[in-house]
Amino acid sequence: MGTSSSSSSSSSSAAMTNSSQAQIDAQISAYLDHAKQDFDSRYSSPAKQTAKLEDFHLQRTVGTGSFGRVMIAQHGNQTLALKIMEKTTIVKLKQVEHTLSEKKILQAIKFPFLVNLVYSFKDNSHLYIALEFASGGEMFTHLRSVGKYSEDQTRFYAAQVTLAFEYLHFLNIIYRDLKPENILFSADGYLKITDFGFAKLVRDRTYTLCGTPEYIAPEIILSRGYNKSVDYWALGILIYEMAAGFPPFYADQPIQIYEKIVQGKFKFPSHFSNDLKDLIRSLLQIDLTKRFGNLKNGSKDIKYHKWFSTTNWIAIFEKRVKPTHVPKPDKDHYEKYDEKPMQNSSTELYAHDFEGF
Repeated sequence: MGTSSSSSSSSSSAAMTNSSQAQIDAQISAYLDHAKQDFDSRYSSPAKQTAKLEDFHLQRTVGTGSFGRVMIAQHGNQTLALKIMEKTTIVKLKQVEHTLSEKKILQAIKFPFLVNLVYSFKDNSHLYIALEFASGGEMFTHLRSVGKYSEDQTRFYAAQVTLAFEYLHFLNIIYRDLKPENILFSADGYLKITDFGFAKLVRDRTYTLCGTPEYIAPEIILSRGYNKSVDYWALGILIYEMAAGFPPFYADQPIQIYEKIVQGKFKFPSHFSNDLKDLIRSLLQIDLTKRFGNLKNGSKDIKYHKWFSTTNWIAIFEKRVKPTHVPKPDKDHYEKYDEKPMQNSSTELYAHDFEGF
């Protein structure tokens, strides 16, 4: 009698879990459907020239790239990150299409763990994207200073990236540039993924070789054509790097890193739990028919994995979980850079190339 009562109570508790899980899935599905409509509407009618440089008080540079810089800028009572890109350099580096795509995608997406665009505009010589400012600095800097994260902290951050990918992939966007340098901390200790220069709207598959060597999926290296599965491979690399303090595939030269990735052989540090190892193996899976995130259950295979069994996905999305690391508000978390004066042409450069910006 005791046995039958215990088994009936465990099966009723399993039924309750399944029922509450089904409710959460329905909630998420409704949210994503609405988000897709919202995205499609903004993507098909992109906003243009929503501000001008005179509206901003430029403070200091917090990052530099191959064709521009990012500055902290004050706009009224808002502190923003203003990405300033030189038209001439973009054209010279043949990055016009990437740049237009980045702006078009950024102005159409809206999600708690992505850096959201606030304004975009251009002048004779430059393109400008004003984004939310994540004042806590890069994960790369923080991870290097602490060495590695505990599994709980790794899980907290991995959950946010998983939700961000679930959102982007539902919109048919592949991100393609996950790495600790592109993950920023908001003042509240939650994450903001930035830099959509490689992001692409892909209905089927694409072939471009892009990304950071340690994070590139084998199918990109082998030029086989790929889809959103490459982001889940990169998620596996990120989870490993957060918990270990170093990536699974590492060498002095990119070509040696690529050889290791294509072989798919790596070792786990001894402190990794079995569940963590199992999830990473399922993400760093060379066989695409077995890689988590790429199977018929999509991101659910990741979210319902045993390693995430303690994660309340809705609470993470609503930012109700207390972060382990909250950046000190009185500290400047970004590197110092030399400032250089901006020169603006007296006539509009490359008007035709950047008509769509």
